[in-house]
Amino acid sequence: MSEQFDNTAGPLTTESGAPISNNNQSEAAGVGGPLLIQDQVLLEKLAHFNRERIPERVVHARGAGAYGTFTVTADVTKYTKAHFLSQVGKETETFLRFSTVADSLGGADARRDPRGWALKFYTEEGNYDLVGNNTPVFFIRDAIKFPDFIHTQKRDPYTGSQEADNVWDFWSLSPESVHQVTWLFGDRGIPASYRHMDGFGSHTYQWVNEAGEQFWVKYHFKTDQGIKNLTQDEANKLAGEDPDSHQRDLRESIERGEFPSWTVQVQIMPAAEAPSYRYNPFDLTKVWLNEDYPRITIGKLELNRNPDNIFAEVEQSIFSPAHFVPGIGPSPDKMLQGRLFAYGDAHRYRVGINADHLPVNRPHATEARNGNRDGLGYDGRHGRQKNYEPNSFGGPHETGQPLWAPVHVNGPTGEWETPAHSEDDDFVQAGKLYRLMSEDEQDRLIANLSGFLAKVTREDIVQRAIANFAKADENYGKRLAVAVAELRK
Repeated sequence: MSEQFDNTAGPLTTESGAPISNNNQSEAAGVGGPLLIQDQVLLEKLAHFNRERIPERVVHARGAGAYGTFTVTADVTKYTKAHFLSQVGKETETFLRFSTVADSLGGADARRDPRGWALKFYTEEGNYDLVGNNTPVFFIRDAIKFPDFIHTQKRDPYTGSQEADNVWDFWSLSPESVHQVTWLFGDRGIPASYRHMDGFGSHTYQWVNEAGEQFWVKYHFKTDQGIKNLTQDEANKLAGEDPDSHQRDLRESIERGEFPSWTVQVQIMPAAEAPSYRYNPFDLTKVWLNEDYPRITIGKLELNRNPDNIFAEVEQSIFSPAHFVPGIGPSPDKMLQGRLFAYGDAHRYRVGINADHLPVNRPHATEARNGNRDGLGYDGRHGRQKNYEPNSFGGPHETGQPLWAPVHVNGPTGEWETPAHSEDDDFVQAGKLYRLMSEDEQDRLIANLSGFLAKVTREDIVQRAIANFAKADENYGKRLAVAVAELRK
């Protein structure tokens, strides 16, 4: 009995639409002879196959994503004029991409690494991208150090492997990293899934209201599923058995109709209070204490639709913190300032100059109108429209209304360190975090840190690193020193 196929889709065709007579045998010069260059079906398939991949992201290469909805639950119009935040109950379509930071596209989900949190709001005023992590802080505070930091996390040029020497050499020479390293090696360093972790905008952003008043804001996304984490042993086992664990969990939960959600909160600081705050509010290695600026609940984020094609919608999705809308803007955060350039530049290299035209990236609730034309992948969407401004042919025009408020600056240009505030140093918040942990949490933190630090081959790097943790908390440093010494016997 012959196998039955559903042929309702019509005949198989080439990219140019011509029907294909045989998709199983190549055209040859006689039975058993060499193949012919005139077999355009074969050549087209092989040529396309060779070009199926685009360069993976240098960081955040391995990821998963889903579409969802953001719903406003509180009135924030006294803080921002952003239209998608303009009224309680207003809904905005979103796309959220999760990722690990340092691993390659073929890595495992269950590894100790920060998780990327890249959220796109498809608003009526254009797309707003909020790019952060599952931690409120980061390893460094100045973008000029970012390539060096990532080089330590990636493969060594000689060995081809990640080297503990490189990681700890950089961290120990960059004491501002102690706070984030404490986060990373604590219980929340390996989330059990993307659904069971919080997200953060991490950076400080500007909100401005209709009256022109300025506020600084930090975003928090608190998981409604509850925090769940993996121990190092659990993660090692899961990474070997199911490297796609987090991606699978996200997809299958949405398929089951168990839509993951997060309560969206913000901390809001009047701009006038920033200069006198105890910590530099634009330092990415610091948090704002909740006792100083309590979190305010403003909305709900729900993920409720899986992408149909991972390559088209996840791999080719692009996010940039430079994608603002009226009422929201940047801050003087040096890491954010660097990312305003670097993210867009990375996507222009990876996906192409017309990456914003792809369905997952283009505005869904409005239309992009400008003079940008041509380039690889351009689809001719503008037709006969003029490609310059101003013009007298009915083209788009400038509004004269800035998206955000100007920030006062003064003083000479220079390569300045990030300004320190009254309680600023590289260790105070790391010490606070350590002391907030229970004894069991501290035990696991010391075990995780010492297990990695003990792999370092140079004693001076080990001692330099331990000294930094001791500056955060004396007990922290002593316990780590004992644990490392025991492992290095």
